[in-house]
Amino acid sequence: MDTFAALCHPYLSLMTDLSFHLAIQQSVDNDPRYHPHAYEFVRDALNVAAKLFCDGKEDRHVTGQQVLEGVRSHALAEYGPMSFTILTEWGLNCGEDIGNIVYNLIGVGYFGKNDGDSIEDFAGGFEFEQALTEPFKPVSQRLKV
Repeated sequence: MDTFAALCHPYLSLMTDLSFHLAIQQSVDNDPRYHPHAYEFVRDALNVAAKLFCDGKEDRHVTGQQVLEGVRSHALAEYGPMSFTILTEWGLNCGEDIGNIVYNLIGVGYFGKNDGDSIEDFAGGFEFEQALTEPFKPVSQRLKV
């Protein structure tokens, strides 16, 4: 199963009998930059990405950039105008942070990885502050693109 496909199927993706909360604890012990809630958020955002990009398809593989779109969509829907504040409080400031969370979970054996997947797949993406605050500004104060 592809890494990101596995991430999108929480029940099928377990590479070990490790519970998700134990995987989070081990990941936080190894890399304390991210709050435990960030791991739960990223897992949920992966499911959002799979629904956005793979709904109805047998192959539910999503790219790093598609995961980032899932992050943006899930954050705005779940936390609204507080999205940017909450994500930064948890240590999520850019696409690379999302990739680090995914690869931390791979590192503790919760998710698998295939040869074509790379942490660099999460580089770039969107600018978190702009993407998570702009939709809530008055129209007259929004950036003109």
